Amino acid sequence: MPPHSYGVPAPDPGPPGPPPESNPAQAVLVGLLNLSCLGLGYALLKQWVLAAVCWAATAVLLLVALPADVDGVPTGLLAGYGVFLLAAAADGARRGLRAPLALGAGSSTVPRRLALPLALALVLLAVPVGGSVAYGVARDEAVEQSLLDRLAAADTQVKSVAGQSFGGAEHTYRKALAVYQDLGTEHAGSRAGRLVPDRLGDYYQAVSAPYEQKKYCEAVPALKHLRALPETVDRGLLDGLIGKADDPLAHSWYECGIGGLGVAGVETAAGEHLNALLSTFPESSYARQVEPKVAEGIRTRSAAISGSADPCAGVAELRRYGTTVDLLPKVSFAAVSQQHGEAVRKGDFACGVDQFKDKEYTQAVETMTQYAKDHPSSPQAGHARSIAIAAEIADEAPAAGKQLPPATAPGGSRMVMVVSNDGPGEVELLYTGPITGRVTLKACATCTAYPGSLALNPPKTKACSGPSSKYPKATLLLPAGNYHFLQKRSRATGSASAADKASTAKVEPGYSYTNCLYVTSGYGF
Repeated sequence: MPPHSYGVPAPDPGPPGPPPESNPAQAVLVGLLNLSCLGLGYALLKQWVLAAVCWAATAVLLLVALPADVDGVPTGLLAGYGVFLLAAAADGARRGLRAPLALGAGSSTVPRRLALPLALALVLLAVPVGGSVAYGVARDEAVEQSLLDRLAAADTQVKSVAGQSFGGAEHTYRKALAVYQDLGTEHAGSRAGRLVPDRLGDYYQAVSAPYEQKKYCEAVPALKHLRALPETVDRGLLDGLIGKADDPLAHSWYECGIGGLGVAGVETAAGEHLNALLSTFPESSYARQVEPKVAEGIRTRSAAISGSADPCAGVAELRRYGTTVDLLPKVSFAAVSQQHGEAVRKGDFACGVDQFKDKEYTQAVETMTQYAKDHPSSPQAGHARSIAIAAEIADEAPAAGKQLPPATAPGGSRMVMVVSNDGPGEVELLYTGPITGRVTLKACATCTAYPGSLALNPPKTKACSGPSSKYPKATLLLPAGNYHFLQKRSRATGSASAADKASTAKVEPGYSYTNCLYVTSGYGF
């Protein structure tokens, strides 16, 4: 048998005691400590798992929020964290309402014992509040820096196209301008926004650089863009820039337009520039100079043609002047247009004469024929037709081009020359000498070609030996002198001599002459 054991019997625990007394101040303390984002209320209650949950939630928030950037913390995360803190505070207050806390003995001193922890809890509330404020400041600084970075990027874009033509750089300029406009209006209070007016001043200097370099034609599109800035940029940002481009633009239009007068390839552009100046700035000093400057240019070039070694080039330049003048207001430039027309008329005649003297007979024929068509009432129209005829003869018989046909017919008696057509087809006879002209004879219905020199035993030609009435005739009244003739018959006759045929004749005083025009066949068929 095991030995008997002796001991003191356990006391009877008796009935359970009353629940702890509720303590609202203690509940407030725990709730406030949980609002500190550090889970200190749960730590005070020794609820370490719940305290760890608070620490983890705060750590996640800090990982997402730091470092502060422009976008800040996602709204959903902030809202969720706020709900979590409120829930932790409410749960902590509930748990702390009746929880026994070892804060010292004596029930009479409970309020005094809770005063210091409550004060500490209120102080700890400054942690999330101060953190929020500090985070807001950091985020605001990040936003400011981001805006300054955008401003710097726009500045770099403007500098990157320095020296380029505005046409090639316009897209880059407009991108930078859009940034300036956004910063100056949507972020006007930022440090970057306050710098925009100065940056727009720099922008103006960069875009208008061609004007400062006296590249007037290149400056026109750039200055037009600058003049239109108030249409795309807030006027409050354009300190001192509104209207600043007006005078440079007027000056550039003037210089580019006047500089393009008579220049091949830009005569139309020159007219457009001057017309834009006259319509946009009609009262400017530059607009008042256009009409006298154009008139002076026409006079100078017209005068230079008369003594020029190449009047045709001079008249070509004058015609380009006309292209420009035609684009200018008709009423204001009517006198200039008339002056130009007269200068071109004189230049065309001088060009035709020069072509004749340089033995460029084909060109002389074209120039003088066109001159007579364009200026039928000109005193020189008849002389131009004579030169064209003489050039046509000289192209076949160079001796006819030794001298210009006279501008006026000589006086004195004239001899009769009857010209007859003894050949198939219509024939034209050109002549030049003391006088110049042409005459056309109708076809001879019964006439045929005579055997040519290549025929076997060709008979002696007896042209115009039939009845006089058989042959179409023309009568020429010619002053005495040496003449060159050119017979032009259609090649459709099929004869060897149906092509142009030149001849000469001397007309002496007191005689009358006949001239029979006929054709021969190549082989006597």
